Amino acid sequence: MKFTYLLCLLGMAWRLAATPAEEMTAAARSFIAALNDSQRAQASFAFDADERENWHFVPKDRKGLPLKDMTSAQRHLSYALLSTGLSQRGYVKAVTIMSLEQILQEIEGPTRRFPRDPELYYVSIFGDPSTTGTWGWRVEGHHLSVNFTLHQGAVIGATPSFLGTNPGEVRSGPRAGLRVLAAEEDLGRELVTSLNDEQRTLAITDTKAPDDILTLAARKVEPLASAGLPLSRLDPKQKEMAVRLVREYLGRLRGELADADFVKIEKAGIDSIQFVWAGGIKRGERHYYRLQGPTFIFEYDNTQNDANHIHAVWREFQGDFGRDVLAYHLQSGHGK
Repeated sequence: MKFTYLLCLLGMAWRLAATPAEEMTAAARSFIAALNDSQRAQASFAFDADERENWHFVPKDRKGLPLKDMTSAQRHLSYALLSTGLSQRGYVKAVTIMSLEQILQEIEGPTRRFPRDPELYYVSIFGDPSTTGTWGWRVEGHHLSVNFTLHQGAVIGATPSFLGTNPGEVRSGPRAGLRVLAAEEDLGRELVTSLNDEQRTLAITDTKAPDDILTLAARKVEPLASAGLPLSRLDPKQKEMAVRLVREYLGRLRGELADADFVKIEKAGIDSIQFVWAGGIKRGERHYYRLQGPTFIFEYDNTQNDANHIHAVWREFQGDFGRDVLAYHLQSGHGK
């Protein structure tokens, strides 16, 4: 008993001392080591493989190793890897999104070309996990794409980051009332309904919401047209609401990473962020919003399936897949 307790304490101490990159590296190595040769070949890619930026959030043929083809122990190791990049809240959202596939299968039946399956989520490792080199990893399937890029012992990219839910709210059965992305919806609506007439005229750019997020699954995104309400036009209470919404998206990540990204957003200027809303503002109406700053965009859309199907994405204009840091590294003559 004392020995087990000591091991637990040592594990907790290591967690406190280890960096996110160290934990990701250790978890990725453990995962790869548990695979057989065929599985390892399926899960592993060169860092510069085209597949690294071939991300998407729809049901489709994917590369990587699916949970379905793993043993129970291997699946646990894949979940351990996922947990190294996400906060507790983000991890719960991710695995609950996976579980919604069972509900969709019950609603839609088994005859789809791409069946709804909670185990059709794929793990991919790009490059050789280490604390000195450059590598990345991804966990992806329907309505979930988690992408991390690491370089010389640091996490340099955590986007694209996509979470989606269908149904947005489970309306029947034993899980009725479940809303995985409730905060993303409710905080956005709280902000738009707090606006006065003048603010609302700037923020609501269209009475009709687009059918999907505008950036879709582009490999690289550019800033959308300047529009909407700058956060500089908000009063202190409204600005606090907007910051809470920003924090909700960043809060998918474990605390150290989320805090570092918030510092970057602050440096670029909170007041310069623009809030755009399109569609109805009542719950149940088709709606869309985005927050766009100098370096990033959050897009949210709830229009499909009678406004009960949510897409919520976080992109960085220069930092997706760690491009900005890697480009600087190469231009500085430190890389090949």
